[in-house]
Amino acid sequence: MKRVYSSENSMEVGLIKGMLEQDGIICLMKNQILSGALGEIPSHECWPELWITNDNDYELAMNIVDAALSHTPDDISPWQCSCGEKIEGQFSACWKCGKEKSL
Repeated sequence: MKRVYSSENSMEVGLIKGMLEQDGIICLMKNQILSGALGEIPSHECWPELWITNDNDYELAMNIVDAALSHTPDDISPWQCSCGEKIEGQFSACWKCGKEKSL
């Protein structure tokens, strides 16, 4: 097992977990309830962590994590789905066919 991501924001860790799982990477979150130890141990040690179970998936997982973290609020220009539908930039999937926006 290898750790691929950690953040104080558990929702962000959960979002990236979903992205990895969507690409078939089996992963799990650790430290979800460790916040009660804050003050006894350093705060960054209590942050939720995302671990992959298969070390062979590490490179792909890190590419997905890096792509997710490189997304900036300025990157919300409209896009066109392969089905031809025009989609507003804040949406990551086509409302018509359900296809995900490619990064």
